[in-house]
Amino acid sequence: MENKEQQTIEEAIDPQVVYEKHEFVIDPRQEPIRIDKFLLNRLENVTRNRIQKAIGDGWVSVNDKVIDKSNFKIKPHHVVRVTWKKNKRVDGPEAQPIDLDIRYEDNEVLILHKPAGLVVHPGIGNHDGTLVNGLVHYLKGLPIVTGNERPGIVHRIDKNTTGLMVIAKTEEAMSHLAKQFFDRTIERRYLALVWGDLKEDKGTIEGHIDRHPNHRKLRHVFPDGEQGKHAITHYEVVQRFGYVTLVECKLETGRTHQIRVHFKHFGHPLFGDKEYGGDKILKGTVFTKYKQFVNNCFKLMPEQALHAKSLGFEHPVTGEHIYLEAPLPQNFQDLVEKWDKYTQGRF
Repeated sequence: MENKEQQTIEEAIDPQVVYEKHEFVIDPRQEPIRIDKFLLNRLENVTRNRIQKAIGDGWVSVNDKVIDKSNFKIKPHHVVRVTWKKNKRVDGPEAQPIDLDIRYEDNEVLILHKPAGLVVHPGIGNHDGTLVNGLVHYLKGLPIVTGNERPGIVHRIDKNTTGLMVIAKTEEAMSHLAKQFFDRTIERRYLALVWGDLKEDKGTIEGHIDRHPNHRKLRHVFPDGEQGKHAITHYEVVQRFGYVTLVECKLETGRTHQIRVHFKHFGHPLFGDKEYGGDKILKGTVFTKYKQFVNNCFKLMPEQALHAKSLGFEHPVTGEHIYLEAPLPQNFQDLVEKWDKYTQGRF
């Protein structure tokens, strides 16, 4: 950006270009920290080099004043704004043949079962081979929710989580479903195997969720509402195994990693969840046979034990109530049976 001292960021924006904009109000308790490091922890799928280039090019401001040094120290109450050109492919995601496990389809929507290991949409490190690439191959003219990389997508499931997703096939369906998610009228229930024996048979976990202060790919619960977005997870115990518990979760909100980070905060990480500490033996005995049993369980299901069991919504055209359930994937079912057999007579 030339003559940035005389030109504001807004004045430099080209109306023919798509931009991403981010704003952060610095927490009152934030210790002084380099702005490039702060942004690295707050922005997803962005490298430090790109952040430093944006600063050098004059696309970052603090309290409406453009800064040009990556070592600028932000302080409490600062307002940081970042603006940069949005990376996009003119032709959209590449169409690729991918097996889709479709459970329901009509002219407006389809519901599919996403397997573990399948990324929903392209991003850094996953430019192809995603669910969206498969949808572009299967369907043509899918509506877009943001940018041009997520056609038909109105909600997501984590890469290693299995279960049901609804896809919009028309603009009308996209708008209608997005409003249902916003109004929290979508019915979503998950099954999760969590570490430990929960004290209550049912309950609710609340806590604002935002990016982890030190790990930009993870989320963290800020219980006092000091930052992040309000999140509510209702749970009910399905079966107890002493060392672990099978629970059904009902989402009232839909934040990134919500169930995983809520149960981590609750003291009961999901079994096998590598990112939130559930891939270690957190409950049980010190006996070698028990350790070997748990390690075998990890091998049986190497991803987090989380499954999007059911999905219900109002059809965007007919108004009919659509509701589907998906049984546990075989390895998850085998995992539950393995724990059941191991703990019979022990509790």
